[in-house]
Amino acid sequence: MDQLSIILKRFSMNTEVFFTGNLCGISHFDKQLNQGHLHLLQSGELTLIDEQGKSLRFNKPTVLFIPSPHTHRIVGDPDNPPKLVCANVIYNEATSNPIAEALPTLLHFNLDDCPKIKQTSLGLFEEAFENRCGRLPMINALTDIFIIYILRHVLSNNIMDHGLLAGLSHPHLSKVILAIQEAPERQWGLDEMAEMALMSRSKFSELFKRIVGQSPGDYVIDWRIIVAKTLLKQNKSVALVANAVGYEDGSALARVFRKKQGMSPKQWLEQRK
Repeated sequence: MDQLSIILKRFSMNTEVFFTGNLCGISHFDKQLNQGHLHLLQSGELTLIDEQGKSLRFNKPTVLFIPSPHTHRIVGDPDNPPKLVCANVIYNEATSNPIAEALPTLLHFNLDDCPKIKQTSLGLFEEAFENRCGRLPMINALTDIFIIYILRHVLSNNIMDHGLLAGLSHPHLSKVILAIQEAPERQWGLDEMAEMALMSRSKFSELFKRIVGQSPGDYVIDWRIIVAKTLLKQNKSVALVANAVGYEDGSALARVFRKKQGMSPKQWLEQRK
């Protein structure tokens, strides 16, 4: 399975379109837990103002993707009102989402520079601005697809230079990251990971930490916790989950889980409920 498919399998997300049409005046978007925003500008002109007060103006067909929770405002030009599709991007995790954390606060692309994204946007605009039957589920489905095209674009163009997506874009590190994601139960050692990346131990360790932002060992532990949470939400026993992510028993998993999360697996499950 390719790197993006593995990530999306583990970290589900969905979109909910909440506005289509011409924007007049100012729209304010609050910070919501585990929620980003997607704004697609078909025509007109707008100014986006972030929570630090920095402003950017756009007057060409553009995708504006704010992956993680951030307060922002959109101001429409009164003489050239923007025609927009706006959607919430909802991450279905109880904690932070690695996809959102791996991306910058704002990604923006001129649609004319991204043929595949532009092609999808044309179908989305057509559905959004015409009153056809099944319109709302259709545009929600299309925005879900649109997000995947954005992530593909980020990976294939090496836009990120730090974080998980940057690691997945690296020709050598990606092999290791994918292997860890596919088999978290293996006892991953530095020698094995470095050999898989065709590097010396020291070079691999330094490069991994510089690109991904944490040591290989810490990444293995964090991925195991992520997988463990997924299994716990499926009502698997702690002992079974422990074996599935590379720990010999539930007590060993609980120690690591408590160190990372500040609570035991059972406490985490109760908190979610």
